[in-house]
Amino acid sequence: MTLEQFRQAAFDAALALGCESAETYEVSGGDFAVTVLDGEIDTYNSSRSFGVGLRVIVGGKNGYAYTELLEDAETLVRRAMDNAAVIENTDVIPMQGAQSYPTVTPPAQPLCGMSEREKIDLALQMERLAKDVDPRFARAEYCGVNSSWTKTGIYNTLGLCAEESSENGSAMFYAIAEENGTPQCSGTYRSGVAALDSAAIVKEAVEEACARFGASPVAPGDYPVVMRFDAAEALLGGFSGMFSADAAQKGLSLLAGKENTRIGADCVTIIDDPLHPIDPSAFDAEGTPSVTKTVVENGVLKTLLHNLKTALKAGVQSTANASRTPGTPVSVSPTNFYIQPGEKTLAQLLDDMGDGLLITEISGLHAGLNPVSGSFSLLANGFLVEGGKLVRPVEQITVAGSFLSLLGDVCDVGNDLSYETYGCGGIGAPSLRIKSLKVAGAE
Repeated sequence: MTLEQFRQAAFDAALALGCESAETYEVSGGDFAVTVLDGEIDTYNSSRSFGVGLRVIVGGKNGYAYTELLEDAETLVRRAMDNAAVIENTDVIPMQGAQSYPTVTPPAQPLCGMSEREKIDLALQMERLAKDVDPRFARAEYCGVNSSWTKTGIYNTLGLCAEESSENGSAMFYAIAEENGTPQCSGTYRSGVAALDSAAIVKEAVEEACARFGASPVAPGDYPVVMRFDAAEALLGGFSGMFSADAAQKGLSLLAGKENTRIGADCVTIIDDPLHPIDPSAFDAEGTPSVTKTVVENGVLKTLLHNLKTALKAGVQSTANASRTPGTPVSVSPTNFYIQPGEKTLAQLLDDMGDGLLITEISGLHAGLNPVSGSFSLLANGFLVEGGKLVRPVEQITVAGSFLSLLGDVCDVGNDLSYETYGCGGIGAPSLRIKSLKVAGAE
């Protein structure tokens, strides 16, 4: 049975068995990944995947079922109907009808056009080049190249037909440098065309690791801070779920009912743009046409992120932020979610700060960050800054506070927007100058 025949059989069975409507969410793809260690292949994987998620509406309730086999469509429908029968939630979850979509042009992904041999050679080249960057480079903890492709199709009995293909290629190098028996680590990730620049990737990783030698904590206290783009990106990603209308409607977000109120400084504008050229998509996981929206404008929350269900509940239009996999129900997720950059360079932000800390890395997001309360307490590394100049590296400190308070304390936004995509949207941020952050450490 072909995929088209299976889909039609499922739709026919669903309508015959009393479903109001039925929908398939079909995803096929392929992945390649290689890592190298000491000049040899360490891990190697080349795989294909396929899955069909069926969604039915029966008695006003949504039911889901999943399969990887194109056989016995009626059984799949009955499983979805059984799952709908046990749902106690009375929320109405609409199904999208026929739509037209914007034309999108995905960015170049040259890794996806390379042979497996060429990708292996690229990984080996990164490891070789790292040895020439600095004699203190000891070894690569991780040196790998990845590529993937995905084809997505959403079809339903209401006339919806949404089809899209995407590719993603990336390279990552995680360097370990040693000095006087003391190791320091740093990693660099690049996707798209930038993934081919192996020299730049390893140079950044090795130099960042070597710059951390001699690091020590600072005394506890409140410090003016410049949060570099990569640390700001990680923090925004950790709290991105706070902007979900689904979380807000379930009482799991401080932003519930906060539309058109101030949640940040005037210089803070946050965009969610599924059409952004770095990773564009014409539609979301419900087949709603993509739309760019300003989530926070000059510090004021303008909208939460909606799918069809949350939009209906709130009496607004969907923001095209539905997400799902073939095996999961529809939820809400950001797409290309980023803080709009300003005009100043990182050096200018440091100069404006004068004395304080440059935070270059935060970690422990899973344990030290609470997207419901908005609080965080995270391990951090960076540099002590005096008179706008880096004085020495800093490690083993903890930065703590509230995400909304931090947004309100942003004094300035840099022009160095960093945005890395992992093939399914991503998070971006420039460097941020922050009035004050609480820092725990020891002299």
